[in-house]
Amino acid sequence: MASTEVPLGAQQDADSAVVATQAPRWRAYLPVVATAVALAAIPLIIGDSRYYTDLATLALVFAAYAVGFNIIFGNTNQLFLCLGAFAGVGAYGTGALGNELGVPMPLGVLISVCVVAGFGAAFSWVSVRRRLDVIFVGIVTLTFSLVFINLLLGQRDVTGGETGMVLLYDPGPVGERGLVSYYIFLTVLIVFLTVYRWVQRSHIGWAFRALRDDEVAAELSGIDVARYKMIAGAMGSAMVALVGALYGHYEGFFSPTTFELGQVDVPVLVMLAFGGIGSLLGPVVGATVFTIVDAVLRPLAQLRTAVYGVILLVLFLGFRHGVVPSINDLARWVARRRSPGS
Repeated sequence: MASTEVPLGAQQDADSAVVATQAPRWRAYLPVVATAVALAAIPLIIGDSRYYTDLATLALVFAAYAVGFNIIFGNTNQLFLCLGAFAGVGAYGTGALGNELGVPMPLGVLISVCVVAGFGAAFSWVSVRRRLDVIFVGIVTLTFSLVFINLLLGQRDVTGGETGMVLLYDPGPVGERGLVSYYIFLTVLIVFLTVYRWVQRSHIGWAFRALRDDEVAAELSGIDVARYKMIAGAMGSAMVALVGALYGHYEGFFSPTTFELGQVDVPVLVMLAFGGIGSLLGPVVGATVFTIVDAVLRPLAQLRTAVYGVILLVLFLGFRHGVVPSINDLARWVARRRSPGS
């Protein structure tokens, strides 16, 4: 009997494809509005607790990282394993410009983000010109990540080496912590989600879907593969760098370990895979769930890793393609059951 299973790529983007082709323009952004309202109400629930506010802010940071990664990997199959390095360039670049040259923070952030966007576009261009598959793109970007960490350790006079960098100037409102920082990162996340939805509904989104489903067929149909991959690489990398710069100023101090592969890339990849690669709200769902799980397991000390692994297995086996696509599949199944003649 022939299999009726929907291909993974189609499942992951079913929500965006349906929205883009059938729904009025304003309805496409309702999930973003609902997310903004729900997350804006979180401080009302947790009250004045500094611990929970910091935890919620960290969830927003990783959700924003994941949105940027979703544009790169979830839409064009480019496995960039240098998210931590890109975030680190944003933080260290802005910090060094401010500490050493007195460059204002907004200008420093802009310069760092533009540099990272250039790196992202360059990696995408190389991957197309050299016909690198997903694994080799991952290897190349992972090498860049390792080089970046070694550069931080070597340039001790500027970066502080393994002891880290302390910002010697006022980081602005983002450094105030508490509710101010929470709503700054929430604003950034909502802007990212809005941009992501806009991209899904535009001709760029259609090109992205074609590249993800079959790059060869997309090229044969006339799509400029290099151009659209470079757009995805530059856009997603710039998002990651912006969040990294803001997070560095939020902390006021950061070290190479802050942006290691295991501290940024791996958690973001897990969060996105769990929430749903290629889906609009997958980054938010994944970041929320795993931030809570990590906080709950923290008191377990040595048992934490083992329990965390078991939970990961259960979650991924239960939601094989991610939470958001699974919920969409369930909603469509219920709709079919209720429709006349089903």
